[in-house]
Amino acid sequence: MGSAGKIERIEARLQPAQKERIEYAASLKGTSVSDFMVQSAEAAAVVAIREHETWTLTTQDRDLFVNALLNPPEPNERIRAAARRYMARRT
Repeated sequence: MGSAGKIERIEARLQPAQKERIEYAASLKGTSVSDFMVQSAEAAAVVAIREHETWTLTTQDRDLFVNALLNPPEPNERIRAAARRYMARRT
């Protein structure tokens, strides 16, 4: 992977053992330390974002959610009042 088009930089301070481990891992992958760190950080970022943006439901929670979507309850007075206030503000 070349450096063409790369203009951003991130620096990190490491313990000597961390640096040695990263250098060793990069050598095992046959890549530079910089490329190894960028690839590893990017993969970790994708996982962190996915975990933050994805809901994981139990089977029971999923069934309750789907049932509420397919069979919504009748709106009560509080919901109807909120809808009236919303519609009044739109006009």
